[in-house]
Amino acid sequence: MKFEAPATDKTFSDPRIVGKSTKRIDGPRKVTGTAPYAYERHDVAAGQAYGYIVGAGIAKGSIASMDLDEARAAPGVIAVVAATETDPVGTSDYNTAPLFGGRKIAHYHQAIACVVAETFEQARAAAALIRTTYDTEKGRYELAKVKDGAKIARGWGVPEDIKKNGDFDKAFAAAPVQFDQTYTTPDESHAMMEPFATIAAWEGDKLTLWTSNQMIDWSKQAVASILNMPKENVRIDSPFIGGGFGGKLFVRSEAVLAALGAKAAKRPVKIAMQRPLMINNATHRPATIQRVRIGAGRDGKIAAMAHECWSGNLPGGDAENGAAQTRSLYAGADNLTASYISDLDLPEGNAMRAPGEAVGHLALEVAMDELAEALDIDPIELRIRNEPDKSPGDPSKRFSDRHLVEALREGAKRFGWNKRQARPASVRDGKWLIGMGVAAGYRGAPVAKSAARVGIDIEGRISVSTDMTDIGTGSYTIMAQTAAECMGVPLEDVTVHLGDSEFPVSSGSGGQWGAASSTAGVYAACVELRKAIADKFGFDPDRAEFADGEVREGSKSRQLAEAAPLSADGEMEFGDFQQDYDMGTYAGHFCEVGVDAYTGEVRIRRMLAVCDAGRILNPLSARSQVIGAMVMSAGSALMEELAVDKRFGFFVNHDLAAYEVPVHADIPEQEVIFLDTLDPIISPLKAKGVGELGICGPGAAVANAIYNATGVRVRDYPITLDKLIEGLPALA
Repeated sequence: MKFEAPATDKTFSDPRIVGKSTKRIDGPRKVTGTAPYAYERHDVAAGQAYGYIVGAGIAKGSIASMDLDEARAAPGVIAVVAATETDPVGTSDYNTAPLFGGRKIAHYHQAIACVVAETFEQARAAAALIRTTYDTEKGRYELAKVKDGAKIARGWGVPEDIKKNGDFDKAFAAAPVQFDQTYTTPDESHAMMEPFATIAAWEGDKLTLWTSNQMIDWSKQAVASILNMPKENVRIDSPFIGGGFGGKLFVRSEAVLAALGAKAAKRPVKIAMQRPLMINNATHRPATIQRVRIGAGRDGKIAAMAHECWSGNLPGGDAENGAAQTRSLYAGADNLTASYISDLDLPEGNAMRAPGEAVGHLALEVAMDELAEALDIDPIELRIRNEPDKSPGDPSKRFSDRHLVEALREGAKRFGWNKRQARPASVRDGKWLIGMGVAAGYRGAPVAKSAARVGIDIEGRISVSTDMTDIGTGSYTIMAQTAAECMGVPLEDVTVHLGDSEFPVSSGSGGQWGAASSTAGVYAACVELRKAIADKFGFDPDRAEFADGEVREGSKSRQLAEAAPLSADGEMEFGDFQQDYDMGTYAGHFCEVGVDAYTGEVRIRRMLAVCDAGRILNPLSARSQVIGAMVMSAGSALMEELAVDKRFGFFVNHDLAAYEVPVHADIPEQEVIFLDTLDPIISPLKAKGVGELGICGPGAAVANAIYNATGVRVRDYPITLDKLIEGLPALA
């Protein structure tokens, strides 16, 4: 099925199940410990041995020697796979850092060996016996020091990521009000609960990986490329994932070493990457330096805007494009966005929840707040005055559906924005300085081709099978809701099977495209199954109604189960007409903070997000997505930072004890409101993803609230108390 024109009003015009708050159908399995996560799948292959990865002790250079004798002689050891004895494995379109093999070291904690033993403890003990020496090379570990030699970054499918309309320099020079500031964000970690984990087993030349991965088909292709084997000989199975945030979009070294270890040991091998290795071995969100320039009239109308972003990565890696959202948020005929990249010898930078846009808002939305103050205009009013009627980055494009102004106004009303005092440091509650902040949010709403198989059994139960994944986002439930709606059965009569590469290829989970795309694929399969059932009954497929477990046409009716067993595959492709539109999701984010007048300690008091993201398929799980993203964004604003050892080139705080993230006590009150508008351009269901919108903007609202509370503007994230305390108002 191809989606080639806007959806009609008839599609899910009066839904029974879709759009209703629904408890997760996979919830009972998770809370009872019966959901099969990768490392715990003891039943999938007999005789599983344990692997333990050894990471490089330098950031750049090569292995001079590796003594493996003691490790191989240790109790319980079955095999040792060493980089010095293994040719470098292949690469893929989805990997930048070398995954294993050879003596060259590209980054700290690069995998250099794997010990396979009968028990985890034996593997770990033997790994500690490996003695490695290195020839080190001088590395580049500071973005600020290599920034001036940056080159224009390439984007996803874009040769050069620099875009402009009009003449920014001329318009900026002529603007009565000129704003020019620089902001910095640090390297950040995904810090998901479940580590990278894989069980690998060979049957002849066929490999199965029971793993934790967001994109099944991507990973199947990648494994085939990395191990130089036919794609059809690879099976990936990942039904449950304990968080990913983009860190599990791609194959990591634990999967490669599980496969190599299983081949060496001649039996299945399981590996859970140890937590202290994860942060330097795998990927992270790169640090950025962002410059924002805005030229405006005294009335607040923006005439010129430029947003430039610098980041670093291993050679060949992608940039963190913090200017990604700027081309879609505010009016201004003369604009420029640019992303630049420099080579660094730190671990690989790659996708993390809302790549580019999450950190881009931390600069842009604070800049808008600063401009509002300079103009003596309310920050919400400034944003409303600069609401565009077409895409600022590409004026030939219309917005598919956009209600940002409504989100801001509704949020202002709900949050009590009229009580905010514009003059900083003017509200106190005992020892606390109180402030409010606001930010707009934008995240693109991409879609991707997605397929599914839907079947019916003799009891009238519906099954859905697709390689789509659920990373905690609620995929199981929204796909069950879609199938139940389409086939006219209760939700409890639908079973969903996910994450197996033997199922039809879906969009996968990432980039906020998963919900809209995967449910459209299920819809397409249901349409095909409805046609097959109608044909079997001799009904007109266009007139047949599916409801209450029956198929009806006029006075005729049949039980749905009478068509069983029957199944159909369907795939949703998205037509070129969407290229005429800027498809996005929007939010108004609000925050109130208290700052200790004595210590500079920041406490978030309450947060609100008003979201415009099309039809909300399941408000209950969508709310969960948004509040989780708000927490992550607050973490970016206040505490999250991978500290770089600039002498030796590694992230020092590479475990969950030292990498600080928010906890329950840090976020006492959150509220989420969905406008629940319908976007007919996006898909037949008129729904968009929402999981990354929630991280785009809240951190800036926190920063703006801190300024409103204290009068101290911090542009170097995270906003820790040492950056506030010297500028706090004098104590009375």
